[in-house]
Amino acid sequence: MVRFKFLRSGKINTGFVCSGHAGFAESGQDIVCAAVSSAAYMAANTITDIYRAKAQVEVEDGFMSVVLTEADEQSVNLLSGLEAHIRALAKDYPSSIKVIYGGNTNA
Repeated sequence: MVRFKFLRSGKINTGFVCSGHAGFAESGQDIVCAAVSSAAYMAANTITDIYRAKAQVEVEDGFMSVVLTEADEQSVNLLSGLEAHIRALAKDYPSSIKVIYGGNTNA
C-alpha cells in the first residue's frame, strides 16, 4: 500500500511524504504506483525547478519526501492540487492508497 502523508502547519500543506508500493499489479505494470509516482515527481519538480522554492527533497526507491523550508503561495497551492489528485486516486483505489495528515516526515 502507498502511504501518502501531507505535512501541515495548521491548515496549510507544507510538504508530503510518499512511501510504499501500491501492490495493484506486478512491478512495471502497476498503474496505481505509476499515477502516484508521476504526480509526486511533477509536484516536486515544479516546486524545486520551476518555482525555485526552498525545499528539502529526499528520494529513494519507494520513498519521496518534499518539505517546504519557506512556504510560498505558489507551492502551497500546488500542494493543495496534489492533495485533491491523490485523494481522488485513493477514492478510486482504496486498498492501494492511504492518505494521512501530520506534521512530521515519518510516513
